Amino acid sequence: MNALPGEHIVKSFDTELQRLTGEIVRMGEIAAAQVEDAIDALVRQDAIAAGRVVREDRRIDELERIVSHDVLHLLVMRAPVARDLREVLAALRIAADIERIGDHAANIARRSVVLREGMPDPAAGLPMLVDLACEIVREVIGAYADRDVGRAIAARARDAELDALYISLFRSLLTYMMEDPHWITPCTHLLFIAKNIERIGDHATNIAENVWFLVHGDTPMPAREKVELPMYDD
Repeated sequence: MNALPGEHIVKSFDTELQRLTGEIVRMGEIAAAQVEDAIDALVRQDAIAAGRVVREDRRIDELERIVSHDVLHLLVMRAPVARDLREVLAALRIAADIERIGDHAANIARRSVVLREGMPDPAAGLPMLVDLACEIVREVIGAYADRDVGRAIAARARDAELDALYISLFRSLLTYMMEDPHWITPCTHLLFIAKNIERIGDHATNIAENVWFLVHGDTPMPAREKVELPMYDD
């Protein structure tokens, strides 16, 4: 029996959504790897590796452009409604958050290039902060790929743990600066780097919330623990 025309449309739309999801998952994997590479370049004081991270940010930007193009195509050609429309809107929002994660990785790499005077002791806490941030990013991307709301909520809750680690590192760096003015400049750069990592957690939280939106629409999400952060902007 031949498929009805409507069935072809549904299958075609599902195929396009699967491709869109694959593009976003790929973006997320690249972005998380870029963050890890940026911190590795910082720890090793490797300016060449840091430069690669900055240049590679263009890959993520290009993937976001592809996602935006595909979303526009779906909106114009398919006119999705209800759950299908949420799928498309969530994809656009999630791609934007991943692109910002890539920007933060590039920012970390740029600041690592100017840190030529060695690393103060508190900098040893940066890899732990990055490991947690990247774990959360990979969890929310996995939750999006599987449309797993429970996994998204669990990953979102870990942002409080990331914030607590960030505050601890922030205070350690400030103390180091006050005790030895020689470290003021490098510690200032490290403060901005730590803030970039903390913001990566915020973008991962946004992705988790978009997974919820995709599945449940405008139904409010469960409340979560929040940590009061120091005022420090990059």
